[in-house]
Amino acid sequence: MAGLITKCFKYQTIPTRLVGRMISKHGVRSESSSSSALIKYETVYQPGDRIHGYTVKQITPVPELNLTAIHLDHDITGADHLHIAKEDENNVFMVAFRTTPMDSTGVPHILEHTVLCGSQMFPCRDPFFKMLNRSQSTFMNAMTGCDYTMYPFSTLNKKDFENLMRVYLDAAFFPHLRETDFRQEGWRLEQTDLTDAQSSIIFKGVVYNEMKGALSDPESLYMTHLLNKLMPGHTYAVISGGDPANIPDLTWAQLKEFHASHYHPSNSRFYTYGNFPMESHLSLINELILEKFPKIQPDTAVPTESRWTEPRRAHVTCMSDQMAPNPDRQGTVSVTYLLGSVTDTYEQFAMSILCSLMVSGPKAPFYKSLIDTNIGSSYSPGTGFDNSTRESLFSVGLQGLHSDDIERVLCIIDDTYKNIVRDGFESERIEAVLHSIELSQKHQTTNFGLNLAMALTPIRNHGGDPLEPLQVNDNVERFRLNLAENTHYLQDMVKQHFINNKHRLTLSMSPDSNFEQEQTTKENTKLEEKTKLLTEDDRREIYERGIELAELQSQQQDLSCLPTLLVSDIDRNIKHTTVSNEIIAGIPVQLCAQPTSGVTYFRGLLHINDLESSLRPYIPLFTDILTRMGTETYSYQELSQRIALTTGGLSTMTSLSQSHSSLYKYEQGIQIASYCLDRNIEHMFDLLQDVFNKVDITNVERLTTLVKQSAASLSNSVAQSGHMYAMLSAGSSIAP
Repeated sequence: MAGLITKCFKYQTIPTRLVGRMISKHGVRSESSSSSALIKYETVYQPGDRIHGYTVKQITPVPELNLTAIHLDHDITGADHLHIAKEDENNVFMVAFRTTPMDSTGVPHILEHTVLCGSQMFPCRDPFFKMLNRSQSTFMNAMTGCDYTMYPFSTLNKKDFENLMRVYLDAAFFPHLRETDFRQEGWRLEQTDLTDAQSSIIFKGVVYNEMKGALSDPESLYMTHLLNKLMPGHTYAVISGGDPANIPDLTWAQLKEFHASHYHPSNSRFYTYGNFPMESHLSLINELILEKFPKIQPDTAVPTESRWTEPRRAHVTCMSDQMAPNPDRQGTVSVTYLLGSVTDTYEQFAMSILCSLMVSGPKAPFYKSLIDTNIGSSYSPGTGFDNSTRESLFSVGLQGLHSDDIERVLCIIDDTYKNIVRDGFESERIEAVLHSIELSQKHQTTNFGLNLAMALTPIRNHGGDPLEPLQVNDNVERFRLNLAENTHYLQDMVKQHFINNKHRLTLSMSPDSNFEQEQTTKENTKLEEKTKLLTEDDRREIYERGIELAELQSQQQDLSCLPTLLVSDIDRNIKHTTVSNEIIAGIPVQLCAQPTSGVTYFRGLLHINDLESSLRPYIPLFTDILTRMGTETYSYQELSQRIALTTGGLSTMTSLSQSHSSLYKYEQGIQIASYCLDRNIEHMFDLLQDVFNKVDITNVERLTTLVKQSAASLSNSVAQSGHMYAMLSAGSSIAP
């Protein structure tokens, strides 16, 4: 590894201080431009005003995020609409529904798939996917959570926004929901060989097979059990995505009934974002959808969980991981706590800070007690704060354990809480977390509007005020005030929410060599239940319906019903970005001044074309550990804290750039990146310089910890990313 460092960096030391001074010289520190939308909505509308069938509830300017939030209710249906006006060209639309199943048949998941199979205005199959090459969308998808289903998209083109909104709205509210679509997307009985009516009958279906794969992944299975067992009183006790053992119990009629009761405007939450006019969105939604529905009282609310009087413990099994770094260490254990309501914005804010202080980074108490000790490979699945459900939760534990270490880990967790209450947290670590909050407000990526939609979904889904979480500065000020008034504020929170919290679940998991066979037996039992009374006529009908579905799937679709962009709808003016090219100490540097709200971004590339081939396989591991090993100046704990205090992170990764003129030529390198508030430019480049010139790889124990984490991460990724590995492997052997 030392040889690799020398080869990569010996002759390529970046003149970071010079770059920092050059950035200051070129005025890259740019204040954000004021948004015309902020002035317009604040001055034109007031609470109580009516617009296209809606009534304005609140208008809240949020200067720290350079946006204005307008919250409205539809007068007839009660549909909730949140519009975020911001000078951002990447406009976003989303409609979401609170979907709260009471069984594990996967009805919300199958419904999410099935509504995308054609609708009244757009009767072709899969209109979503057919729109991909008729649109300039920057994002299109649909997602099912444990208590919601959402349909978001984003685009920079106004006509495209309207086109996609029409397709999305019609799909969600007026889908065909044909039986053939239900059988294709949900489940069906079908012969293994469609050319042979006598071949054996099996279960098929997109969601059915998807969930078989998902629940064979130990991490996904663990998270599923954790949620089911921590909150067993209502919808979280079931698997919203569907359990293969229960999916075949769902009927087509039940699917349609679920759509009628849950995909109704009275149970909907709309979201629009960007610099397109709000009025046109409201008018179109009202005209196409809302005015066609009466108001109903949806029975979809999720009650708070009845609190336990004593902690609970459970054990589950999973499939053995054939790729585990250590086959004898595949155990997992965690302790998970049920916390407060997601609608209590400040409590959630304070809790997120506390949980970050406890588990994030090498100086965190749980990192020291669980990760640095090398008892396991990494934190258990779900470790950290999670506010995606009706009540938030916190979990901490380890995976990659020997079964004999389970009780030891639980004792360490208890002791760590006691140590936190005794010692508290360093003020510098608290400032690092608050700095990250300040930086996150200014560091707004092209997906800011989409990420905001998803972040606000839980509080909107459960009736909270979606404007409160936007008041970040108010929450920070209140947090600082509480710290000033009570020096043991955080320790008191630890005692209340963790040490004295009886609603906590200790969940352990271990591999079982019979797990896969048991799942197969369950599937065969369910199949036998469904087929044992079939007559020959029934089998013939199943065969004919299978042929019918295959023929429908292969039919050429008439796409003329779908909207498309015309050349005249596309802006012909190319927006050029001015880049200044400089040479600093012999190194080419590009400088670009942009309105970044006082944030400076840096990215560099180090070529490694001359590196010996024997060292190149180590580059991914090298880039993974480079900024986490410490330096001659800072220990790895100190370096992590300095990075958090002054930057948004230092990242290094492998880079492979293909030649613009030849498929056979490419350049390999290491990409480095960071960003910081303008006031911290010098600090950022000092840290980069320290990492490149003084990295310390002599700490073998630390290196062992990082290698174990990397191996565990790679192993856990295979189940969910197998198709990507297959594609990369297949593509690697193709040459023109």
